[in-house]
This record gives sequence, C-alpha cells and structure tokens, in this order.
Amino acid sequence: MDADLALSLVDPADSLARQNEKLLTIAGALIRHAEEMTEDRGTGFAQFQRAAMLEEQVRERTRDLERALDLLNASNARLADANRETATTRQNLAAAVETLHEGFALFDSNEILVMCNTRFNALLPDIRDQLMPGLHFLDYLRTVARSRHLGLAEGMTPETWIEMRQLRHEQHHFILTQRMGEDRWVQVSEHRTQDGGTVILQTEVTDLIRAERRERGRMLDDQAAVLRATLEHLNLGVCIFDARLHLLGWNGKMADFLTLPRNRLRAGMHFDTLLEQVRNQFIFPNGLSAYRLADWVRRARRRDHFQMEVRHEGGQIYEIFAQELPDGGFVISLADVTAERSALAALERANETLEARVAERTLELEDALERAERANASRSRFVAAASHDLLQPLSAAKLYLTSLGDDAISPTARGTLEKAQNALLSVEGILGALLDISRLESGRVAVDMAPVALGPMFRALADEFAPIAALKGIDLAIRPTEAVVISDRAYLRRILQNLISNAIRYTESGRVAVLTRRRGTMLRVEVRDSGTGIAEEDQELIFREFHRLNAHASASEGMGLGLAIVERAAAVLGHPLGLRSALGCGSTFSVGLQPVAGPVPRPEGPAPVEMRGAETRDLLVLLVENDAALAGAMVQLLEKWGVTVLDVASGEEALELIDATGVEPDVCLIDFQLGDGIDGLDCLSGLRARLGDVPARIVTADRSEALQRRATAMGAQIMAKPIPPSELATVLFGRQRRG
Repeated sequence: MDADLALSLVDPADSLARQNEKLLTIAGALIRHAEEMTEDRGTGFAQFQRAAMLEEQVRERTRDLERALDLLNASNARLADANRETATTRQNLAAAVETLHEGFALFDSNEILVMCNTRFNALLPDIRDQLMPGLHFLDYLRTVARSRHLGLAEGMTPETWIEMRQLRHEQHHFILTQRMGEDRWVQVSEHRTQDGGTVILQTEVTDLIRAERRERGRMLDDQAAVLRATLEHLNLGVCIFDARLHLLGWNGKMADFLTLPRNRLRAGMHFDTLLEQVRNQFIFPNGLSAYRLADWVRRARRRDHFQMEVRHEGGQIYEIFAQELPDGGFVISLADVTAERSALAALERANETLEARVAERTLELEDALERAERANASRSRFVAAASHDLLQPLSAAKLYLTSLGDDAISPTARGTLEKAQNALLSVEGILGALLDISRLESGRVAVDMAPVALGPMFRALADEFAPIAALKGIDLAIRPTEAVVISDRAYLRRILQNLISNAIRYTESGRVAVLTRRRGTMLRVEVRDSGTGIAEEDQELIFREFHRLNAHASASEGMGLGLAIVERAAAVLGHPLGLRSALGCGSTFSVGLQPVAGPVPRPEGPAPVEMRGAETRDLLVLLVENDAALAGAMVQLLEKWGVTVLDVASGEEALELIDATGVEPDVCLIDFQLGDGIDGLDCLSGLRARLGDVPARIVTADRSEALQRRATAMGAQIMAKPIPPSELATVLFGRQRRG
C-alpha cells in the first residue's frame, strides 16, 4: 500500500534518475517515520494517507469525466453534422417544393401544417400571410373560408363550405374543383400519407375551364342552331319557356297558328302576357278555358303532361301538348289536327256503315251456318236412321241364311247361299263404316282413355284376319308383344282392323306384318305390306272418304272409308298417324302410342253369358223385338238350335208376360228401339226388378256414345246389329255353333 502511494507521488514526466531519486527520498522518509513514530505523528500520517487516496479517486473520476466529455463532444459533432444535413435537406425540400407549378401543403398526423409553398392558395392573397407552419387544419379551413376571394357555390355559406371540406377530408383522398378569385379555378386534391399526414395539391385549371366553357358555348350555339332549324322544320308550332315562365324560343309555325306578327313574339316575354294575347282565339271543350293551361303551368311539380284539343276561331282544330323540361321550364306544342279529325270522322262514318254491313253479313253467315249445321245434323240423323233401318232387315236376312245352313240343299244352292252371305257381310261393313264416319264427324265422340294390353288384341286380330290372308295366299305375321299403352280399346282395335284389312286388300302376294317399335318415349305400331305401294302425290288422297287407288275395285272390296275412319279416330285419340310408301316398294302405316309400365289384364271381348242350369237341356230365351221380320228370323234360327223362344213385340208385353206366367228365362235378348213405349234399357231394368240379375243383351243398331254410357251405367252389354250368328251362339252357349 505504501509502495503504491509512493508510486502515485512520482511524476511520470520526470526522468528515470529523477524518479529513482524521489523514490529513495520517500523510502528513507518512510523508514524514519516508522522508527520515530509517535501517537500524534501517527494521526497526521493517517490523514496524509487518506488525502493521497482521495487524490487518486479524484484523478480516476477526472479521467472518467474526460472520457465522457470526449464522447459528448463526438456526439455533439455528429448532431451538428445531422442538423446541418437536416437543414440542408429542408432547404432542398423547400426549394424543390417551390419549383412545383402546383400549390403544395403538408400537414402532419396531428393535423398541424408543416410546410407549404408560395403557390399554395396564391389566388387568396388576403389570407396568404396567415398560412404559417404550426397552423391546425381546422384553423386553416376557417382562415380560407373567411377569404373574400373564395368562390362559393350558389346557396353555400362559409360554414357549409367548412363542413363540406371536413367531410371530404375524412375520405382520405378526394379531388374537387374550387373557384378562387375572379373567374379563376383550381383543382384541389387531398392525399393521406402512410404516417397519417395529409398532402394538399392545388392545380390551377382556369385555362382548361375557360376552354371547356368556350367549347360548350360553341356546342350550345351549334345545338341552338340545329334546334332552331329543327323547330322551323316541324309542322308543329313550338315555344319553349324557362323555369321563370319567360319565353326562350319559338318557331314560325307557332306564330302562324297563333295569327300573331312575328315581332309580337320576343324573347323574355312572360307566359301570362302571351296567353292574354291569344286566349280569345280558341274555344276549349266542355266549358273549359285557357286558364286550365295556366293552372298546369303554375304547378310546383308538373309530373303529368297537359293535352287538350281546342277549336280555333277560323274553324281549325288544334291539339295543345305541354310537358315539363328537366330544368323546370316547359315546352308547348300546337298541332293542326283538322285533317286527321275530319278523316277520323269520315272513318267513323265508314266504320258505322261497315259495321252495319258486317252485322248484316254476320247474320247471313249465321243463318247459313245454322242451315249447314241443321243439314249436317239431319244428314247424321239420316245416316243413323237409314243405317238402323237397313241393319234391321240385313240382320234378319243373315239370320234366315244361317238357319238354312244344315238343310239339305244342292251344291249350287249352297254356293249361291255363300255368295249371298258374303254380299250381306259387305253391306254390313259399309253400313258400319258409314256409322263410324258419321259419329267421328259429329265431334261428340266420347273416348275411354285407359291402359290397353296390346298382346291379347294382337292375338284376336291374328285369329280374325289369318283366314282372310290365307285365302289370298298372303303370309300374315303379327309379332307378339307384352306392351301396354294408353288408348281407347274399341277405337284402337278399329284402327288396327282397318289398317290390316287395307294391307291385305292391296297386297296381291307376299307378306303383311304387324309389329311394335320403340321411338324415344313413344311406342309405334306398324302395319307393313309388300303391295304395289302408294305414289307420293296420292298419299294424302287415300285418307279421303270414298277414295280408292284401284278405281275398278268392286263394292265388296270396300267403299274407301277404312283409312278415313283411321285418320279421324287417330286424331280423336291423339295418336300420331304415319305413312311411308313408294311405288313398287310396299307401304308402312304407323300409329304412335304412349306406353305404360306393366301388363294390364283386361278381357278383349264381351264375357259369355252365364247359363242357369245345365247346357244339355233346352234354353229358354225371352226375345223382345218389334220388327216382325227380324223377330221371325231370330225365332227360326234359335229354334233350329234347340232353343225355346218367348217372343214379344214391346217392353210392356215382356213385363206383363213375366208377371202373368212367372217364367224365368235363361237369357233375354232385348231390342233397344221398341217403338213408342219403353226402350230396351228400361225393359231390362224392369226385368231385373222382377227376376234379379238375369243374363241379357241389348240388341241395337244404335252406336251412339249416349247409349253406350247409359248401358255402361246399368251394367248392360250391347250386341250390335246386324247380329253375327257366331256371336249369338257364343252368348247362348259359350262357344260358336254351326248353323
């Protein structure tokens, strides 16, 4: 410790010899001090030691302060350099901003003005000196609003201008055009900086505004010239008023219509002044006056246009039309409609004459239509009545011929008998076709659209036409099918019967095929033949009544009604009918049908009558028939078959017979048309009331839908005249029986 103290008292700047000398002196003094030390002198030495230590500490702190001062001087030097650079940058920025052609101002994130150039608000010289750094944005707006050079829009006050600028300022970015000074304009744009500050740029656009104004003025002048030329070209009289009801413009036609000298019309004339000059020239309708137009003009909102016809004192008719313009003004047009109204009056007179003539012709046409309908109805009734009257003796003739079947007659007579039967069959077919045509043309056909299984129908058609095709040596192939379609069973069978019969008739050799084919969602039944084919020009004619391609064909081969019936029935059922044919290539007729899923079992023909008692004993048949010839033929045939017949001529007699005898017939054969008394269905109803559900058939030549509906409602079955003996045998015995 003493050594350290001694070293600390040596001046490093001394020479080494001087330092050694001082050290030796100090060491000798210390030795003497140690040897001669007393208590007082020890205390002084301790104070000396403490002073030496404090001096060392002061020297250390002095060195620390010197180092800190060096660091501070270096930092101050760098700060001075930075301040100089900042000042230089600020001067450069201010110089750069001053070089801008736009006014520039920068506000910091606290809305305080940082700087602006001399062009900023240069067009507001009375506030220019107040724009200093440190100015708040709101104070800036208030200062600008007080400037007498600030141009405010119409209806805007300094306060509303400040509110507008504050609202736009909140958008962070906007551009607007502001008038400053006398006819001077600047475009003001505000942009928000990344640190939340605001930059305002002001670009003077006075020259652009003035150029645009001049261009708009030229355009308006051009448009005004075009408008004037257009107005002068119109046949209408036109005048235009502004929102203050002052006249802006007009054309010469308006002056002519108003019979005013052109110098009486002048720009700026008030509407009331013009109205007073001309209101006495016009007569308004229904007691109205010119003030009706004045009331419309003075409305606060003219939402609807004004339109009225007036008569001029010279006799002309004018149409006044007035409509509001977007700027609050309005336009009035005056159109001379005298010629149109005269023409309209003449047209109305002509229409009245024409309507009278049309009404007269309509009555004539109605009378003609009524006569035609009466004639058509009369024809239909005549066809039905004539067919019924013909079917009665025809049925009797067939029954008589059948009753002769087993008699001992010569071969020549048998051949004649067969020819007579064939002739009767031809007559029966013709009469049936006539009845079908009459019923289809009447438009009162009722159809029962229901699922129909084609398989059983095809088998029945094969049984029916196979013998006929075999007689001609033609191969008839009807392909089996399990398809079920939507149709009317009776009419669909009649369509296919006629198509197959027609194919066999016009095929001399080869094949006739009936098959089904899928076409999309439809099922098509096709009847193909290998006949001579049909020329394209004849393919529409064959569907006409009584039209046959083979004009030399006999009546026994048909009267040309089969395809006519097919076409009408297919139309009623809604089944598309098709034909493909060419000469020498045969023909294919097709009927489009709508298929359904799954088979629908349904009996194809009338169910046989269920017999009461054993078949081995004689049957008792009640025959109700008012036609004596037909009744005689039926009795003769039935008695030949071993059937006991009770025949009466009316329904009343049949009921009286049952009441008197109490007999219960096995089968009842009842004619529908029984004269003036009750008809066949009423007779059957009476018999059922007495006998219960007795097996019966209604025998009739009436094929009307009304009768069919009545019979269906009663659960009665119909046997059509002429009566086929085979069907009669099936009804009585459940099977066909040879005559």
